Amino acid sequence: MHRPLRPAPLPQSSRPVRHTGNAHGNPRSTYPPGSMESLRIYNTLARDKQTFVPLQPGVVRMYVCGMTVYDYCHVGHARVMVVFDIVQRWLRTLGYGVTYVRNITDIDDKIIRRAVENGETIKSLTDRFIAALHEDADALGIERPDHEPRATEFIPQMLGMIEMLEANGYAYQGADGDVNYAVRRFAHYGALSGKSIEDLRAGERVAANDAKQDPLDFVLWKQAKAGEPADTGWDSKYGRGRPGWHIECSAMSCSLLGDHFDIHGGGQDLQFPHHENEIAQSEGATGQTFVNYWMHNGYVQIDNEKMSKSLGNFFTIREVLAQYDAEVVRFFIARAHYRSPLNYSDVHIDDARNALTRLYTALKDVTPDAGELDWSEPYAQRFRAAMNDDFNTPVAIAVLFELATEVNRTRDAAHARQLQRLARVIGLLVREPRVFLQQAAGAATEGALDAAAIEAQIAARTAAKQAKQYAEADRIRAELLEAGVALEDKPGGLTEWRRV
Repeated sequence: MHRPLRPAPLPQSSRPVRHTGNAHGNPRSTYPPGSMESLRIYNTLARDKQTFVPLQPGVVRMYVCGMTVYDYCHVGHARVMVVFDIVQRWLRTLGYGVTYVRNITDIDDKIIRRAVENGETIKSLTDRFIAALHEDADALGIERPDHEPRATEFIPQMLGMIEMLEANGYAYQGADGDVNYAVRRFAHYGALSGKSIEDLRAGERVAANDAKQDPLDFVLWKQAKAGEPADTGWDSKYGRGRPGWHIECSAMSCSLLGDHFDIHGGGQDLQFPHHENEIAQSEGATGQTFVNYWMHNGYVQIDNEKMSKSLGNFFTIREVLAQYDAEVVRFFIARAHYRSPLNYSDVHIDDARNALTRLYTALKDVTPDAGELDWSEPYAQRFRAAMNDDFNTPVAIAVLFELATEVNRTRDAAHARQLQRLARVIGLLVREPRVFLQQAAGAATEGALDAAAIEAQIAARTAAKQAKQYAEADRIRAELLEAGVALEDKPGGLTEWRRV
């Protein structure tokens, strides 16, 4: 008889956040009627798009693998956060009650090495980078997950699951003290990744280890090593040690969402072995199906090669945000379908900035009316259809551009409202247009003119025009344009500016 893994009491840092609006305080729009039944999600396990049917009507439980906090987050992490932020936003827009869990790995070999190198405690290191993670995520308009469990807060649950695996015949302790998972004893191993045991054995990725019964077996509990800092281990029936990476997510997800839940997400690189191992652990312990829908976002690439720290071809989020407006980066990520590769370059970010500028420009002189988002209107229906088709943000954003064209043509406040409200569903167009237009090109960029300097130049140009010194006025205008500032003369002698 398999014992269910009981939910753990929530640590204070994991208390749920009540979602009454988006990260910028905008109330959520009334969900489109009938849309729940039409949502389709590409399920990696089924290798097909499937109609989404939650385990409990009207309720979605979703877990996403978060970051290992020993360094600043990079653009690949930004993609995971933005993708699943949009997913949870759309699920809530459809009217689902969502419990969204995104974990933090705060004990790991890389963390230990970095802390030792720095001469600081594990907690000091991880607290610092968790704070940095939150700063980056907040800048990108990422809504906080309902629960953000830290691995170190769930050690008892991990040990409980390991004991269940041992009792069910899936775990054993090797001669070196490590507790391992016996991969061959789990009949469905490889179903998520499409890899058979024979294929894995033929291309064996794990070095031989006499303490393991099979080289494919993976560690559940690592025995503490001599000389390791005291804060890297916990006492257990298996001896002092720490959890393996894979068991962390199994224990946290099952503890907070139950043994069987709706959606599990993460980057494509986690499909194997991490998510494959999560399935083996969780189902081996509970005897139940672990997850119904598996979602994986594509890689971020640099020159068509996967971005990764191991290759050294990565940019941290804060490095990028020092040069580009955060909403531009969010837009850059959202305009690609989440399952496709995303090729990062300055050229692509510049193009995203120009495109987002076009949307904001449409709203600059047409104030949206105060009405609610009208889901029965044709543009909204097409936006909804795109989002219900496996969160197809490129098509949804194309609808926004069509609406922007209509706003520019008609100057209609109702169309402006639809444009603004639909964009805000996915966390875009969240600011007053002039605020964006005056900083979108990266006002923090070295050498950029600040607002006061620009206003002084505009005043000098106005004075030159009044004195009929038109050549001087033209010179100032050209000088500002060369500095990335475009001027627009409005009726009544007013001059507005924006960055280009």
